[in-house]
Amino acid sequence: MSTPREVATKRFAPAGRFHWVRSTIEQLGLLPVLLVLLLIFFSIASPNFFTRGNLSTILTQALFLIIVSVAQTLVLLTGGFDLSMGSSIALVSIVAGLQLLDHPDAPATGLLIAMVAAIAVATGIGAINGLFVAIFRVPPFIVTLAMMTAISGLALKVSRGVPVFGLPGYFSNTLYTGKVIGLPVPWLVTILVLVVMYLVLHWTRFGRYWYAIGSNAEAARLSGITVRFYLFLAYTIAGVLVGITGLLLTARVGSGEPTLGASFPLESIAAAVLGGVSIRGGEGNLFGAAIGAIFLVMLRNGMDIMGISTYTQMIITGGLLVIAVIIDNWVHRER
Repeated sequence: MSTPREVATKRFAPAGRFHWVRSTIEQLGLLPVLLVLLLIFFSIASPNFFTRGNLSTILTQALFLIIVSVAQTLVLLTGGFDLSMGSSIALVSIVAGLQLLDHPDAPATGLLIAMVAAIAVATGIGAINGLFVAIFRVPPFIVTLAMMTAISGLALKVSRGVPVFGLPGYFSNTLYTGKVIGLPVPWLVTILVLVVMYLVLHWTRFGRYWYAIGSNAEAARLSGITVRFYLFLAYTIAGVLVGITGLLLTARVGSGEPTLGASFPLESIAAAVLGGVSIRGGEGNLFGAAIGAIFLVMLRNGMDIMGISTYTQMIITGGLLVIAVIIDNWVHRER
C-alpha cells in the first residue's frame, strides 16, 4: 500500500509515461536527438561527409543563416515571427548593388554608402513591421506576409527582374574574402552578432523584457513594461541584422539578386524552433538557434551529396518545421 507521501507525489508529479523525454527536450531542445540521427545517417550514407573540407564548407554556408536565425529568435521570443526577412535581403541586395555601381572607382565611399543604404532599408522594413504589430496590433503573420509580398514586388520592380551585375571587385574583396585580425569578415561579423545579442538578451533589461512579453504580454504590461515599445524594438533590431546578412550575401554572390534569401524565413524559423526556441514565445536562446542553423545547412549538404533534388529538400525542410512545432506543442501543452 502506498504511503500518503507516495500518493501525494504521484498526484502532483507531471503526468505521462514520457515525462522524462519531455523534460529532456524542454531543457535541451530537439537538436541533440536530431543531430545524433543526422550524424549516424550521413556517416553510413557517405564516408566523405565529415571531411575537413566539407565541414569548413558547411560552417561557412551556415554563417548567413545563423545571423538571420538570431534575428528571427528575437522576434520569436516576443511571441511573433517575421516572414519578410527573405524579401528584405533581396531588396538590400538590389539597393547595395545599385549604390556600388554608382561608385566603381571610389571603394571607401561606395562601400560606406552601400552599407548605410542597405542597412537603413532593412531597418526601415523591420521598423514598419514592428509599428504595425506593436501599435496597430495587427497579427505578425498578416503584417510580415503582406510585407514579404510588397517588398518582393519592389525588389523585382527596381531591378526589372534581372540581377545587378558588374559590382566592383572591392566589395567582395572586403566583405566576403577580406580578413580582420586573421578572421574572414563573415566569420567575424557572425561572432560579433552572437556575442552582442547574447549580452543584450541576458545582461540588459531589453532581453528580460522580451522574454517577459513572450511569456505573458498582459502580465508584462501590468508589471510596468512598455510592451509596445519593446515589441517595436525587437522587429527593428531584427531588421538591422537582416540588413547585415543581405550585405554579406551580396558580397558572396557578387551581384544584386532580386530573389536572394527567399528560403531564409522558413529556414530561420525552423532553425530557431529546432534549437529550442518556443514558437509560443518567452523561451529559447541564441546559441540553440545558431546550432539549429548549422544543423539545417549540414542536412542540406548531406542531401546534396546524396543527389537528392532541391524540391525534395524543400519538402523535407518544411516537414521538419511541422514536426518541430508539433513537438514544441507537446512539450508545453501542460503549461
